[in-house]
Amino acid sequence: MGEVRLGLRENLAQFSLLVAVNAFVGAMVGLERSTLPLIGEDDFGLTSSAAVLSFIVVFGLAKSLTNLAAGVGAERVGRRRLLIAGWLVALPVPVLIAVAPSWSWIVAANALLGINQGLAWSMTVVMKIDLVGSKRRGFALGLNEAAGYGGVAAAAALSGWLAADFAPRDVIVAAGGAIALIALLLSAAFVRDTADHLQLEQKRGDHARNEIPPGLGRAFADVSFRRPALRACSQAGLVNNLNDALAWGLVPLFLAANGASATEVGLVAGIYPAVWGIGQIFAGRWSDRIGRKPLIVAGMLMQAVALAVLAASNGAIGLAVVTAMTLGVGTALVYPTLIAAISDAVSPVARAPAVGVYRFWRDMGYVAGGLLAGIVADAVGYGGAIAIVAGLTAASGIWVAIDLSESRVGNMPRPTPR
Repeated sequence: MGEVRLGLRENLAQFSLLVAVNAFVGAMVGLERSTLPLIGEDDFGLTSSAAVLSFIVVFGLAKSLTNLAAGVGAERVGRRRLLIAGWLVALPVPVLIAVAPSWSWIVAANALLGINQGLAWSMTVVMKIDLVGSKRRGFALGLNEAAGYGGVAAAAALSGWLAADFAPRDVIVAAGGAIALIALLLSAAFVRDTADHLQLEQKRGDHARNEIPPGLGRAFADVSFRRPALRACSQAGLVNNLNDALAWGLVPLFLAANGASATEVGLVAGIYPAVWGIGQIFAGRWSDRIGRKPLIVAGMLMQAVALAVLAASNGAIGLAVVTAMTLGVGTALVYPTLIAAISDAVSPVARAPAVGVYRFWRDMGYVAGGLLAGIVADAVGYGGAIAIVAGLTAASGIWVAIDLSESRVGNMPRPTPR
């Protein structure tokens, strides 16, 4: 093994491989974005929005808890091992969807998909940060998230297009099985662990060389409520994914109820993560230059405006496309920047636990979004549910403006060295 060095250029081969793997991670969930809500109605006869969106609630809960465990387990088990485990868990997902006799089997498949996303996506995030060090952290995260949501967008658009000619379930099953198998083989054969890069960064920085990673209890308290900057990021992440749950589960139903075809639903479902994915490359790099806070606040407020316009659109496809693009830009400004802000505020060895807790709260947004959107949509209609989420998003942006202070140096409170 050659000399361990930090930097994007110095680790380009491994970094590029992890980008490719994360594109597969995104594609796994993207396959469902334009088709699974429609499968719930067409194949299983579900009429309640809350029942249809139950798969998102279970997905989000499984992913959130897995993020929490992966953040601590990354230091103990190893990043590469958890990445491979994530892809092993993904293999049964298309099988369960293929043979599902009832909607509960689809929900169970999405629990496994949530575990896959929690392990595989978390590890590609942390490993890329390990490789590049602190100087280009935002750019690295932008590339990572761009790859993941580029995969989401491509798979969402393709599955929506294919669903016009083939059974939606068949599309998910065939493509999901191929993606999971290829990604597993790539991860097992070519990905290398980044523990040595982590230790090099810890030694180089203004950190205690013999510092040990924080336990789950302390990391959870720091990121959830004890430290203002970290809690501001956590609540913003939760609200951001609440939006994503809405876009994933409710917007296809909203558009279809207003006469949109499966192809049109797939177009809107694909545009949003496509803009989001591409935009993150520029947003991450921009945040390295001007700071994290301006982009996070602007992005949350932009999402709020987009959702408010969508709520008033009556499902018009042209307006839905415009709002999908605006929502994508707003999310691009926020998504990699929040993880970079968390990473800025903690030491290298505390990074995986801190990011794990942040990602726990962020992906609890799927749970909150699935429950809120489903229950409110049943009560007041799709437009009303979207409008309420728009208001919550605006409030979240204001919270960040008040609570988040820029910090490129800092640590969690250091434990007593061994």
